Amino acid sequence: MYRLKVSDYFSSAHYLRNYQGKCENMHGHNWRVELTVEGERLNESELLIDFKDLKAILKEILNELDHRLINDHPYFRVRNPSSENIARFIFERAKSKLSGFEGIAVKEVAVYETDRACAIYSES
Repeated sequence: MYRLKVSDYFSSAHYLRNYQGKCENMHGHNWRVELTVEGERLNESELLIDFKDLKAILKEILNELDHRLINDHPYFRVRNPSSENIARFIFERAKSKLSGFEGIAVKEVAVYETDRACAIYSES
C-alpha cells in the first residue's frame, strides 16, 4: 500500500453554534490541512498520483473556504463549522474529486486550528 500526503493553508473565520464559550463568537484561524491518499498500484509513470495534481485538488477545495466566514458556506448552514466537520467536508470533496483517478482512495484529512490542535476525519 502506498500513501501520499500533501498539505496547504487557508485563512477564514467561523463561530460555533450551540456552544458556550469564546468560540461562540466569530473568530479566525490560519488553518493547516493535510490530505492523505492511498492506493496499491502505481501508474505508468510509477506514481500513485502526481503531487501536482493532488495539491491542485486540495487547493481547489480550500479556495471554497479561504478568506470567508465558513458559517455562510452552504455545507455549514446545517452543520456546525467545527474542525471535525471541516475535516469531513474536505474529505468528502476530495473523495469526489479523486473519483476519476482509478485505485486511489482518500485515507484521512487532518485540519489544524493551531500547530498543537487538530481534528482528523477518515471513513475507516
